[in-house]
Amino acid sequence: MPSNLPAVALRQARLHLLEHGHCPAGAIDERLARSWQRSVAAGLLPMGSFHDIGPSSGGELRQQLASHHDLLAHSRPVMEFLFEQVRHSQSIVILADDSGTLMHTLGDAQFLDKAQRVALRQGVSWHEQHRGTNAIGTALAETSGIEIHGHEHFLERNGFLTCAAAPILSSTGALMGVLDISGDHRSGHPHTLGLVSAAARMIENRLIAACCGRQLRLHLHAQAEGLGSVAEGVLVLSDDGWIVGANRAALAMLHLTAASLGSTPLASLLDLQLDELRLRQQRRPGQISQVHLHDGTALHVQLKAPRSAISAAAAPTGFVNSGSAAQDALACLDTGDLRWRSAAEKTRRILDKPIPLLIQGESGVGKEFFARAAHDSGPRRAAPFVAINCAAIPENLIEAELFGYAPGAFTGARREGSLGRLREAHGGTLFLDEIGDMPLAMQTRLLRVLQERSVTPLGGRSVAVDFALICATHSQLREEADKGRFRSDLYYRINGLTVQLPALRDRTDFQALTERLLRSLNAERNISLAPELMECMLQHPWPGNLRQFASVLRTASAMLGEDESVIELQHLADDIAQELAQAPAPAPVDVLPVSQNLQELSRDAVRQAMEGSRGNVSQAARSLGISRQTLYRKINAQGGAGPELIRALRRGQGRCRISIDV
Repeated sequence: MPSNLPAVALRQARLHLLEHGHCPAGAIDERLARSWQRSVAAGLLPMGSFHDIGPSSGGELRQQLASHHDLLAHSRPVMEFLFEQVRHSQSIVILADDSGTLMHTLGDAQFLDKAQRVALRQGVSWHEQHRGTNAIGTALAETSGIEIHGHEHFLERNGFLTCAAAPILSSTGALMGVLDISGDHRSGHPHTLGLVSAAARMIENRLIAACCGRQLRLHLHAQAEGLGSVAEGVLVLSDDGWIVGANRAALAMLHLTAASLGSTPLASLLDLQLDELRLRQQRRPGQISQVHLHDGTALHVQLKAPRSAISAAAAPTGFVNSGSAAQDALACLDTGDLRWRSAAEKTRRILDKPIPLLIQGESGVGKEFFARAAHDSGPRRAAPFVAINCAAIPENLIEAELFGYAPGAFTGARREGSLGRLREAHGGTLFLDEIGDMPLAMQTRLLRVLQERSVTPLGGRSVAVDFALICATHSQLREEADKGRFRSDLYYRINGLTVQLPALRDRTDFQALTERLLRSLNAERNISLAPELMECMLQHPWPGNLRQFASVLRTASAMLGEDESVIELQHLADDIAQELAQAPAPAPVDVLPVSQNLQELSRDAVRQAMEGSRGNVSQAARSLGISRQTLYRKINAQGGAGPELIRALRRGQGRCRISIDV
């Protein structure tokens, strides 16, 4: 699938079905033939018209969205990532529920008009009974990933589409919804179905982690490095060792079906007892063990559980602060930088309070990742996280986008109206990225919403809303407010707690960040940076911060040969390779003078190492043979300005006076 048959042949096969009640034997794919027959049984005709089927009112739609809040909350981040992969390809990314009703869409502006003509919009049903053969409805009916191209659609009016969809299943095998990419049939790509299927697996794994977080979970993969990737298997276990849930990868690894869940003990499959896994977890939290299936197949497994299930705490995910009160989503992003960690600690203290959060930092430092982690760490984590980039919405559309509109509010409005992003965030978190770019008129309306806790859609009545507010900006809003470019009253309303995320060049966890990014980009391979390239990257200013750095590593990883595991300069794109190659080499560290005082000798050594490395803490620490954390403890700049002095050294602004506490 797809059949790749010409349109004429498909029309002839469809005509044969209508005249004889069945498709010509072998003419088309069996799944397509079954779908066409279901379409006929539903009373549809290829050239016939159809009506928009869906919730009869905005209230019913809101209720339907609320009933699927977990699916929506965990699908949105994946959908946004997926859309970035197909942006500018005349495509739309769609999430539908288990009835085929479209819950959320993201699309290229150029393709949205075409999509609207065939009702590819929120609240409309694309069940086979209503729309005939289509990827969403047929994936639901077949419970499998499928692609429907051009005139394989049963309704002729959908023939301009090419659609690829994959079902989203719960840990018990229940059908929860469908993820779909639909686009112009002329721009279809053979890998789209694989892409959407992988994204559906990502959503399934996120749902299992969220919904089964209080149960024992066994993560498994043939390779230890595959644990934590989208390809890992996940089993949900009862306290006495029965398999009560699983993702599709685990079912395939263990040769099980969803019908086996609840009736299969783990001991009947593995050569290691659950009690032994618990004991290993207690001794060494996070330990990865090798087990064997009874057919001899080797698997690597890791047991994860709440404290109540294992006497010792389970291992944290990723690099985390061991002093953190809880291993939450913020802790999972923590790779050791003290300024970032301080921002996270402050944020945790307001998550259960009605205090807005303002995140400041340069473009690309990860403000949205931080905001999402804050949401996922707070009491509203099961509710929607609605992200809006205020700089990306055209000024003439931002009012309708934010506040929504009533049916028939203006020419071209959707028949059923629009909730608006503010009401979509009800019960959850509203994230306003680059709020400094919001037009002044919209600032006034937003201020009124925050004061009155209600939204008035265009042409409609006021509706109460409740959401946590997180804003982000690369601007200094206080200065913008002083200059009259941002409303000062809105600034004080959103500035409950302000945190500043450090730029990549100022972070002390560069190596840990690099290792994490390489793991996420190369789930099936153990990839590292050549030491000399790491040194060059440590010196680079990274104006695009983490966004730029991740892009560089992604491209470099793609350039590696199958037998290569170390990224070197030649694997980089030409522009960044040239920038790194032309960077000035760090000045050599001077020979230390003889000193009769050990404390003075230590101070001189640290001072000269820092000046010789031009503020590169990692390089200075290596030259001294100590850790970065130890070196940071030793550096106390005059007036507590250590980070500023380090930045000055990196910019080469002379020799800064540094006081050392040893």
